[in-house]
Amino acid sequence: MNVAIIPARAGSKRIPKKNVKPFAGEPIIAHSIQAAIASKVFDRVIVTTDSQEIAAVAKKYGAEAPFFRPPELSDDHTPTAPVIVHALEWLLENGVNPTYACCIYPTAPFVRAQYLRQGFEVMQEYGCATSYSVTSFAFPIFRGLMIKDDGCLEMFWPEFQMTRSQDLTEGYHDAGQFYWADCAKFLKEPKFYAKDSRPVILPRKFVQDIDTLEDWEMAESMYKALNLKFGE
Repeated sequence: MNVAIIPARAGSKRIPKKNVKPFAGEPIIAHSIQAAIASKVFDRVIVTTDSQEIAAVAKKYGAEAPFFRPPELSDDHTPTAPVIVHALEWLLENGVNPTYACCIYPTAPFVRAQYLRQGFEVMQEYGCATSYSVTSFAFPIFRGLMIKDDGCLEMFWPEFQMTRSQDLTEGYHDAGQFYWADCAKFLKEPKFYAKDSRPVILPRKFVQDIDTLEDWEMAESMYKALNLKFGE
């Protein structure tokens, strides 16, 4: 059994009501819910929230909100892992024992069903503890620069100054969309960055952090430019 878990608390400071704010005509959380449903790999799609408004929106778009997250797991400093553990423990207490869970962020409107399916296939093929979305850096990380205390520039890795960019190892970063986990392993060691984590590599055009209103506007412009369809 597979379960999608979407963590969506109230109280966003930088973007008020961020999780239900309209994005390309629909509440942004709806994009994550519909992608999960469209992937056809989940037996249940659950939203863990502390908000009745978010719960109502989640149910409208086909997800469940069978419990409310406790206050100690709903503040600005709560990491994602304990929120997922809480949801898994609730499922176990209610007679449900999922094999795999996938944490899908509610503000990831570029998440695609095909990549959620790919993550599940990776888990099955390799038996890893976790698999999550990544994308490549647009510029070689080994050519990265720092600004020192005196205001001057310096390479992080000056030994690669004369190395051709095509000879440098490609770097990747977390795309911030979804994280598959083997439930039994995750409950024993609740972290997404496991030693045997496997990647689901996304095209850079599908990756955009949304932390500020400027990010939001950029993401909507990208979404419309790509002519994406809701939940596809």
